[in-house]
Amino acid sequence: MRYRTLGRTGIKVSPYGLGALMFAPSIGNPDPEDSARIINKALDAGINLIDTADAYHGSEEVVGRAIEGRRDDVVLATKVSRPMGDGPNHQGASRRWIVTAVENSLRRLRTDHIDLYQIHRPDPDTDMEETLSALSDLIRGGKVRAIGTSNMPASGIVEAQWTAERRGLARIHTEQPPYSLLNRGVEREILPVAQRYGMGTLVWGPLAQGLLSGRVRKGGPNELRRAGLFSHLNDERRIDAVERLVSLAGEAGLPLPRLALAFTIAHPGVTGALVGARTMSHLDDLLAGLDVTLGDDLLDRIDEIVPPGADVGALDQAYVPPAIERTDQRRRPVTERSAA
Repeated sequence: MRYRTLGRTGIKVSPYGLGALMFAPSIGNPDPEDSARIINKALDAGINLIDTADAYHGSEEVVGRAIEGRRDDVVLATKVSRPMGDGPNHQGASRRWIVTAVENSLRRLRTDHIDLYQIHRPDPDTDMEETLSALSDLIRGGKVRAIGTSNMPASGIVEAQWTAERRGLARIHTEQPPYSLLNRGVEREILPVAQRYGMGTLVWGPLAQGLLSGRVRKGGPNELRRAGLFSHLNDERRIDAVERLVSLAGEAGLPLPRLALAFTIAHPGVTGALVGARTMSHLDDLLAGLDVTLGDDLLDRIDEIVPPGADVGALDQAYVPPAIERTDQRRRPVTERSAA
């Protein structure tokens, strides 16, 4: 395994990591013991990064039990800020919630420290200094080794870096954006900004939530488990692009998933890609493609199908800032909309 340095943290991580959402029994692998076997086989193969979240429906508990006795072999990442209850303060990136949530995650993960603690979604209601101050205290207290963000816009990354510098707080070390053959928008700003600040980047959705698994074809049935929940898994524009990528992968003598995964880690701004291996066969497919290298000619042909910096459709799960999501931030009051 050719390990890569996670930004400037000095932490070495494998180019592929396990995204642990699929280890949640209620929505992924229903057998925690099978999940543990998958995790341990991945560790034996040299994959040392596991990424979970408090909001992943029991995933932290499954991961915590699976890595007992091997904790020092694992770069363990988890996240905070998604709702964890009905209460208004059981979510977000306030100091009040972060110091509570980290203790809960430590208990579920059966560990005394988290290697990478990430803000799962931007929290526009909390001042950046408040969040960074709480995270800095967790680092000083030894409960967290490094800190990161997920789905943060480029402006938020810059704000966090400037705030840390002005206030003498810990810098954000990593960002976790969506990135795949179908969603290359992060190549425009997110990846270059992360590189500028020496951040590591762990990308999620490298198989486009299953569209790049090779199981979805134009005119055929869509048997993806989440196809009924997310419109982007039924977007004809995306499926048309998949058809062209299937043909390209065939010409290259590669299964589409291996082409898709190798593409994500070929970008110099990407430290690693998180793969949701729900079954042992999923992990075996990942391990079989560890040595795949994409040449420049093949990458040029990918660029012709999905241009650099372009997204084919929008992800339902993508972060939408309040300036877009809330109508009151996009529209003046009716009485102020005319010019005269």
